[in-house]
Amino acid sequence: MRALISVSDKSGVENFAKELVSLGYEIISTGGTYSKLKDAGIAVIEANEVTKFPECFEGRVKTLNPYIHGGILHRRDKQSHLDQAKELGVEGIDLVCVNLYPFKATIEKTDDFEEIIENIDIGGPAMVRSAAKNFDSVIIVTDVADYDLVLNNLKNDTNTVEFRRDMMIKAYEHTAAYDSMIANYMNKRFNGGFGAKQFIVGSKVFDTRYGENPHQKGALYEFDAQFSNKFKTVKGEASFNNMGDISGAAKIAAAFGKDKAVCIVKHGNPCGFAIKDTLLNSYIEALKCDPVSAFGGVVAVNGCVDKELAEKMNEIFLEVVFAASFTKEAVEVFESKKRIKLFEQGTDYLELANDTIDFKRVDGGFVFQDADKVADDEVRNSELKSTRIATEQEVKDMEIAYKIASLTKSNCVVYVKNSAMVAVGMGMTSRVDASKAALRKAEDMGIDVTGAVLASEAFFPFRDSIDAAAQAGVKCVIEPGGSIRDDEIIEAANEYGMALYFSGIRHFLH
Repeated sequence: MRALISVSDKSGVENFAKELVSLGYEIISTGGTYSKLKDAGIAVIEANEVTKFPECFEGRVKTLNPYIHGGILHRRDKQSHLDQAKELGVEGIDLVCVNLYPFKATIEKTDDFEEIIENIDIGGPAMVRSAAKNFDSVIIVTDVADYDLVLNNLKNDTNTVEFRRDMMIKAYEHTAAYDSMIANYMNKRFNGGFGAKQFIVGSKVFDTRYGENPHQKGALYEFDAQFSNKFKTVKGEASFNNMGDISGAAKIAAAFGKDKAVCIVKHGNPCGFAIKDTLLNSYIEALKCDPVSAFGGVVAVNGCVDKELAEKMNEIFLEVVFAASFTKEAVEVFESKKRIKLFEQGTDYLELANDTIDFKRVDGGFVFQDADKVADDEVRNSELKSTRIATEQEVKDMEIAYKIASLTKSNCVVYVKNSAMVAVGMGMTSRVDASKAALRKAEDMGIDVTGAVLASEAFFPFRDSIDAAAQAGVKCVIEPGGSIRDDEIIEAANEYGMALYFSGIRHFLH
């Protein structure tokens, strides 16, 4: 039996090779892997002894040779293949262990195109695909985490075709993801990221209980290990819908840096938000906005949940609490609630992945775009359009309202007072309807919005939203501007003595 080992990530390779030798395998290797194994005292055959051809063109060609690929690909169940292999002097290769040149690491550290090109693996994917194709006879290993699994199956005589099939699938996933990464990079570099093909690749983290509804399957996939590194289950099982709500709540709570922000979300939309002197007070104020909707909701906490905050949260039914971290005492408080789910990042504050791309499924495909971002200085750099100037507190409230509005389903409006959201209208077909719906809800909750700031993620097409806001006592408004009736909006603001600012940037979220 022979094994070919050629890896860029050399973690654990020495022990893996030693164990294979003890199981009766001859080891073939190339380049740096060959040197490492030889230096470790492992009996190893250099690939050019097998290929009968030297490595050439500065290592670009090492294993692209019929003695290698013939050894991998010939069928052991066909006598004609066995006879031809004997005739040609091709010896079988029964295990291939390959991981590929570090293309991702290369593009992250340099913009040097020559270096990037040289870190595109050719022989590696070819060997992986060959071994995977012939999985009936060959084991393909592409993940260092699988070394022990492979060895255990070999030692326990469980090297079944089903096991090799699983490794085959993983191998093709590996090469597909690798080629997709290269194609996406080249399109980004030369075509602005919008090439003829667009590849969206994620790695499975876990299955959800089911999909959006019980009759649908569901699972979470990740880019760049965001969830593997920063999503820890403390209590419960995350559902498909939970993950959407967690994402929405975390994006809002984390949008304010190290501020003590708490965001409450229900069905993907914020129903409470506040930044106060403590996380406890932030939660108390956030809950006031819409405690009815908050029941069974998802809460994102930009910091550590302690015992006092946990006890307050425990007063109502919350489905999920997602936080930077929990104290041990806080977790113990939540144990009395069977249905609540707790997840943490294991960080000091919530940290976003800050994806650079965004896409949405449409029937038959998807639309793709650059991810929307709200710059930290958008509000501070907005243009005063009214006679009245906003107070410093109103500027703070504008920054909060503006960011929340940008992360809330359009059409939307957000009312903020003293660093807490007091009303929100979202997902409406009419902006004035969103304004009125928010104010009606605030009235139902007994919330006084007098003196609040109003933010809209897009321009007001008519002055009716300003009229409604003025009647409610709003004193400051921020919106992108850009309507043909902007002059009417400005006139209305001045009539009511409002401060009015145009950011110049629209933040639709559909």
